[in-house]
Amino acid sequence: MDPKDFIYKTPQLLPDLAIYTSEAPSNIALVKYWGKYGEQLPKNTSISYTLEKCKTQTEVILKKRIEADDQFYFEVFLDGESKPSFKSKIDTFLKRIEVYTPFLKSFQFEIHTKNTFPHSSGIASSASGMAALAKCFVAMEASVQPEMTEAFQTQKASFLARLGSGSACRSTGGKLVVWGQHQDIKGSSGFYGVDYRDEVHNNFRNFRDSILLIDEGQKQVSSSVGHDLMHGHPFAEQRFQQADQNITKLKPILASGNFDEFFALVESEALSLHAMMMTSSPYFILMKPNTLEVINKIWEFRTSEKVPVGFTLDAGANVHLLYPEASETRIRVFIDEHLLQFCQGEKVIHDQIQF
Repeated sequence: MDPKDFIYKTPQLLPDLAIYTSEAPSNIALVKYWGKYGEQLPKNTSISYTLEKCKTQTEVILKKRIEADDQFYFEVFLDGESKPSFKSKIDTFLKRIEVYTPFLKSFQFEIHTKNTFPHSSGIASSASGMAALAKCFVAMEASVQPEMTEAFQTQKASFLARLGSGSACRSTGGKLVVWGQHQDIKGSSGFYGVDYRDEVHNNFRNFRDSILLIDEGQKQVSSSVGHDLMHGHPFAEQRFQQADQNITKLKPILASGNFDEFFALVESEALSLHAMMMTSSPYFILMKPNTLEVINKIWEFRTSEKVPVGFTLDAGANVHLLYPEASETRIRVFIDEHLLQFCQGEKVIHDQIQF
């Protein structure tokens, strides 16, 4: 499918004044996306696990029908508090999706959202937030288009979410999701995320992600700014090639269940992502000293205890500790005894991925 397939075809039909609710999980990329072109299209393919507990819950209240003009009339609330600072980003999103959701200009509406995890701390809050919002908009369309299939709704939600935050297209459905066209992934597209349909060994099906909250504060550089700095980056093309090659390498690893190869690739991806940040112009560092302390502790524990465990990082300081369900008891003890001291307020979020 391409963009024209998602255009709203019956502008005379408006959804009812009502409350439309949805929720969307965060995701953690195994192969990272960093750098985009055009209208929110990725320069390389990425693949991510979908989390279960870290999610955004959103409701959109259509309050009043109005005569449509060239503006969007809405308010945004986070955890019940008005957030005018969010309006600019959402207004940009609404303008990008106008041809796909033109009915929004015919309403005054409110967006109420809340996260089950800290906002803007490197746990992809923009991904789950935009995904949940996109799902609300698709629910509005589905209310006047009963013939819309569930599969089409999921695909359109992913397509719309991408226009708000690129990685949001990986948070609208599925457990292991690919975004970006890749020769080795059938049906893959830069316009929306698709479920990974190839073989996945049981070793990687019941996985745990313990998110070590090294720093809950606002990031010094947003992901949007970081992506833009890939334009003209001296190592950009090599990075895009590396990521696409890692998608190819990951397929047989996922099928074989080889933990050592899996963690070697995933950890390399995380460090490559942050290497791009550190070599941008201007350069910046999102990792904190305790991020490095935790990484070294993980490496020491894995070597000495021979337990399958590894890490990845998003665009932030927090460490995602990945391991199979079978190792959970030993890893929880390891976290409590050796890693909590490096977390802000000794906080950790225990999440999971289950196929």
